[in-house]
Amino acid sequence: MAKTSAEKASSTPSTPEYPLTTQAIVAPIVGWLIPGAGHIMLKRYVRGLLLMVSVVAMFLIGLGMNGRVYGPNGGDILEMLGFVGDLGSGALYFLAMIMGWGQAAAAHATADYGKTFVIVAGLLNFIAAADAHHIALGKKP
Repeated sequence: MAKTSAEKASSTPSTPEYPLTTQAIVAPIVGWLIPGAGHIMLKRYVRGLLLMVSVVAMFLIGLGMNGRVYGPNGGDILEMLGFVGDLGSGALYFLAMIMGWGQAAAAHATADYGKTFVIVAGLLNFIAAADAHHIALGKKP
């Protein structure tokens, strides 16, 4: 007699469909710190280089437009969200904070666009780190 799906599930030990590996943990962390490096680590060279160039270019263009880089202790909810977006750039964010980039007052009309470029660069890097995690798990080819 054939077993039902409930009987099959109860008779076999539960193993995760996508087992968590060391690469699945390390790749997104490395990819967050250095944009695109998680994909390069997973031997997805073209995707990694495209992400690296995109995130770094957006971050530098944003700084070139006098975009603001948010610090960790903003009181306003929009400043906190801006900080989370900026933090997504990983090492670029820490370098900007150490060097004092993006701290000047907005003196040009392009500063608002620059701030948006910096935030979106970080958000794109968060998405890239999640993508590296899914590739390392085997969820994505």
